[in-house]
Amino acid sequence: MAVKILTDSTSYIDKTIENQLDIRVVSLNVMFGNESFKEREIDNEVFYKIMEERGIPTSSQPSVQELYNEMEKIVQNGDSILCIFISSHMSGTYSTAHAVREMILEVYKNAEIEIVDSTSNSMQLGFSAVVAARAALEGKNLGQVKEIAQENIKRSRFLFIPDTLEYLKKGGRIGRASALIGNFLKIIPILTVENGITTVLTKVRTKKKAIATMIDRMCEDIKKYGLGEIVVHHINAYDEALELAGELEEKLKIKIGICSIGPVIGTHVGPGAIAIVYYTERNMR
Repeated sequence: MAVKILTDSTSYIDKTIENQLDIRVVSLNVMFGNESFKEREIDNEVFYKIMEERGIPTSSQPSVQELYNEMEKIVQNGDSILCIFISSHMSGTYSTAHAVREMILEVYKNAEIEIVDSTSNSMQLGFSAVVAARAALEGKNLGQVKEIAQENIKRSRFLFIPDTLEYLKKGGRIGRASALIGNFLKIIPILTVENGITTVLTKVRTKKKAIATMIDRMCEDIKKYGLGEIVVHHINAYDEALELAGELEEKLKIKIGICSIGPVIGTHVGPGAIAIVYYTERNMR
């Protein structure tokens, strides 16, 4: 019996890595009125063109049937499952997965399914799934793989700079007052995700200063706790991401991957955002 990792599309794990580590993925959705798109079936260029025409869409979790089908495929093969999903404060995916787990256990009495709340999204979720999948391929059991995933969450940080706070405000992901302060006073916030919720780490006056502050925080963490892996995220801001990755490579003397954030998180953060996600060798929390 092997352990298989099931995550969701807001992890934004590179497809090559997904395939290499046999990570299974269920897709969240974005909806413009009555028209729904699976996140993994619409690219950012098309998505933001539609959004310009139709306004900001809503997002939704994977269906019960899709979650059931993915879990059933794995247990039918005799394997156990570790599910790692987007923060339960940001989506109902985690809660629905628990209900689906009970449905699976009614039919497959001996199935082994564990579910972890990543308390985040994007590659902060993705790294947890990646390290868990590596452990599974090494032959570790379900309990050990789950512990490794949870430990990674304690050692990871997601720092990001939105181009505007309008999307976060409209999506209810950050307080209205913070959104207004940022827009009217031209203060640039550096945001993070703690305990499953988007919060303001600090605020500065310029985008250049915001990026420098984000890098400084990352360097402080690395100095204290060591570095595991790191990735630069962006939403339709590849040139800025490339510049940031180059600066980090010069500082850290390692290759830095660049990864686009897709439509579901993009709906709430908006185009032009840039981010760093990393995890350390030792616990930060």
